[in-house]
Amino acid sequence: MQPLLNLFRLRQKSLPRAIALALGPFIASLLLAGFPYIEKLHGSPWQFLCLLAGAWGMAETARCLHRRWSLYHAGVLLLLYADLMILSMIVFLVAYE
Repeated sequence: MQPLLNLFRLRQKSLPRAIALALGPFIASLLLAGFPYIEKLHGSPWQFLCLLAGAWGMAETARCLHRRWSLYHAGVLLLLYADLMILSMIVFLVAYE
């Protein structure tokens, strides 16, 4: 029950919240672009909000980094690279016409 409550405490670092803030806007951006129908992909002005939410997710992931290197630190770095790929995909979907 305690880790679930940490999702809503914005002052505390939470890696599950960061992952949710990255994947949620990505899925929303895909749906706003009309993803299941690849031949009818289009950009939407609402996807800009998905871009901002994805950037917030990346900032939350960066907050979880530790100062000293460890395997946890390496995992968070991998998540940061995944967030960067998600942001670039959202930018592509926003610019796609």
